[in-house]
Amino acid sequence: MDLEAESIVTVDTAATKDIAESCNKLLQTQEELQKVEEQVKKLKETERELSEQVIPNAMQAAGLSMIKLENGVSVDVRPFYAAKIPASKQEEAFEWLRENGAGGLIKNIVSLNFGKSEDQEASNLVEDLKTRGYAVDQKMKVEPMTLKAYVKERIQNGQKIDMELFGVYIANKTKLTK
Repeated sequence: MDLEAESIVTVDTAATKDIAESCNKLLQTQEELQKVEEQVKKLKETERELSEQVIPNAMQAAGLSMIKLENGVSVDVRPFYAAKIPASKQEEAFEWLRENGAGGLIKNIVSLNFGKSEDQEASNLVEDLKTRGYAVDQKMKVEPMTLKAYVKERIQNGQKIDMELFGVYIANKTKLTK
């Protein structure tokens, strides 16, 4: 048995050249994509600054809430509301909502995991499953848009809300209508 003859490998240099070229093109594409993503990030920050600070401040200084530009675009500055319950304050926030008559905003999600042959058990009640030793996950949450609407309504109606607890962010935002 000739080991040298059996260990000879033939390499298609044309195929490896194509692979190398494709890899280099992938690297170049990834670098270009990263640059474009950085540019988009900077543009979004500039847009946010113009929309939430520069234009609203200038219009307020001029005593205006709405103007129409020569090109027909209407410029309107309106309050913008955002809210998010930090994970570290979730229980406290839920308790606040319940105490202030808004417990209905909280969604209570119970999920169960079963194997392929456990269809019958899946139809039993949650409490029955707990006594049988199945893992029952329970999650509570408030939908972000529901929380935003609730916060906006309370603020507009002059009702109190814990701004820090609900991560409330209020800004004026410029709306351009063509």
